[in-house]
Amino acid sequence: MVMERTERLMMKAIVRYREDRDLENAIDFIQKKFQCCGVESFMDWSRNVYFGCSDSNPSLEACGVPFSCCILLQNQTVLNTMCGYGMQEQEERVAAQDVFTIGCLEKIVWWTKKNLLLVAGLTAGLLLLEVCMIILAAAQTSRIKKARGQQRASAERSRSERKESVWLPAFANFDEDE
Repeated sequence: MVMERTERLMMKAIVRYREDRDLENAIDFIQKKFQCCGVESFMDWSRNVYFGCSDSNPSLEACGVPFSCCILLQNQTVLNTMCGYGMQEQEERVAAQDVFTIGCLEKIVWWTKKNLLLVAGLTAGLLLLEVCMIILAAAQTSRIKKARGQQRASAERSRSERKESVWLPAFANFDEDE
């Protein structure tokens, strides 16, 4: 169930690739970091409007994949942003010479299994942080309630003191003889 939801989320991200610059940068980072392309394979990019492989698609990137799917050569200093053009029209073994053909979901699952101790440590750390924040929020709530109680008690004390005190008018007539 988790894998299905993750796959759907990643597929939505591919569909919205050019709509949000931050999302685009995140996908490019993941594809470069894990040396992967798409969710299950590089052909997933056909679901994106810009990379869709159809005769009616006027985009220059039609039937292509983003440059972040491209395999960089060791001596390559300049990034060829057009290396992924037309890759979806190629057979997988031919495309594999220029772009990563394995999907990112598989690569991320593999990386997670390989680094399970790191993932567990990060999860435990985040959980501990959440628990600390809940404790601090409860302590703050307690202090606020205590301060409100003291404020109410002080207000009632001052009200009762006012009732007991003698009221003297500001302009009292001190000459009662007249």
